[in-house]
Amino acid sequence: MSTIDLNADLGEGYGDWRLGDDEALLDVVTTANVACGGHAGDPTTMRAALRAAAAREVAVTAHVAYPDLQGFGRRFLDIAPAELTDQILAQTGALQALAAATGTRVRGVKPHGALYNAIAHHEAQAAAVVTALQELGGELPLLAAPGSVVAALAERAGLPVLLEGFADRTYTPAGTLTPRREAGAVLTTAEEVTAQALSLARDGQVRTTDGTVIDLPVRTLCLHGDTPGAVALARAVRERLEAEGMTIRAAL
Repeated sequence: MSTIDLNADLGEGYGDWRLGDDEALLDVVTTANVACGGHAGDPTTMRAALRAAAAREVAVTAHVAYPDLQGFGRRFLDIAPAELTDQILAQTGALQALAAATGTRVRGVKPHGALYNAIAHHEAQAAAVVTALQELGGELPLLAAPGSVVAALAERAGLPVLLEGFADRTYTPAGTLTPRREAGAVLTTAEEVTAQALSLARDGQVRTTDGTVIDLPVRTLCLHGDTPGAVALARAVRERLEAEGMTIRAAL
């Protein structure tokens, strides 16, 4: 591939609490996944993130999650499918309203944390997310992992899907993200992160935790805003990809 999208999770604050440097990351990435009340984000925080993204013409997705502020959305919740559908609708709808008020729009939906991992294999919850996308009009692309159950269900339902890879997370031989509770789940050095970003963006491949190389075709790369040194890592990734002749552009 010669073109790749760079996305980052932003607006992950609540009240007086803030996480990450949204303004600096928005100068690097081309898509902002804005937290919308599940794992983080309140209306004022959401509006600020949307306004900053709009000023830079950065695309916006709804970063939906389990209703789990205390656990930052990184704990699996055995939530009823109908309730999960309603959560996706409510969170996305809130962001859409604020986006309209700030002169931008929501262009996609990206599940967060434990929900993202669960719908890679949990068929009932994956179906609930697909139902929400259908009820939202069926036009918002879903950001999902290659080979995930939710990506397959969404494609089968005729919904647009944008396959995503992670520059700063390690992968198992099965093509899934290494659980955060395991050592080495997060890449933290510029050398590691830029090398993986280039492999995913240019070659559609990633080296897994056991040393094997697997195919992982993606159109967008995620850079976590809460990774240590996140802004410097994001800049390093963009500089490396552009040095290799790649165009950085929003895919939505």
